[in-house]
Amino acid sequence: MTEKRVSALAGSSSDETILAEEEAVISRGVGFMQEVESDLDVGKQSEGNLVLTNRRLVYVHGAEKEVNLPVGTLSRKRLYVSDVRELDSIPWDASNITIPLSSIISVKGHHTPGLAPKLEVRWNDGVEKKTEFIEQETGSSRRKNLNNWAPVIERLKSGDQKITSLPPPPARDSLEGKVLLALDDMQEKGLLTIQGEVETNSGTDLETDAVEAACEALVAQGFVKRTTASSEAPFYVKVSPLGKDDLNQ
Repeated sequence: MTEKRVSALAGSSSDETILAEEEAVISRGVGFMQEVESDLDVGKQSEGNLVLTNRRLVYVHGAEKEVNLPVGTLSRKRLYVSDVRELDSIPWDASNITIPLSSIISVKGHHTPGLAPKLEVRWNDGVEKKTEFIEQETGSSRRKNLNNWAPVIERLKSGDQKITSLPPPPARDSLEGKVLLALDDMQEKGLLTIQGEVETNSGTDLETDAVEAACEALVAQGFVKRTTASSEAPFYVKVSPLGKDDLNQ
């Protein structure tokens, strides 16, 4: 794998790549900066996924499903996430927010004791706007939080962020391709979860050993990393093109 510096606007839409994704993020709505006394539209607060690509920041709401809280998570409320795997199939929703990196005026991360990590964004798409996103899946096991997105976004905007070039992906109709699609949301998943998603998406029953072999083949090819020791139940996560700056940790 090689590294390259890319502009947030370089290339065609086919060059757009998901770099990070945070589930169950609270969006506080959108406010307008020219209105001096205007706060964010708290009445439009919603919960969904925040996706960072090399071109834009996208908040996706809709088609939510309830998820179990990860071990070590501090929040005790129910969490709902929006499934985002492919950028060209994001369902429309009135609460969705798309912010091209080129339009961002400022981005700030906030994380203080007792308060959830937060990302504050101001941008201009013809009108100056502001919003903030609040992380819910906080815990001591995490090394990166939503506030850590700010410097990466700044480097992406300036073209100084290093992006790891991955090899061509396996065929989408192969088992490896289907497993990779199940991991496209950048979330760590156990073997049985991956198997269940692939079976649901493909409408076929699979042998667990075959799914594990496909996962390990993707590890060997550099697409996926195994996050547990070989003697433990296997968990996998897709390798981030951000390399050492991986935000999904």
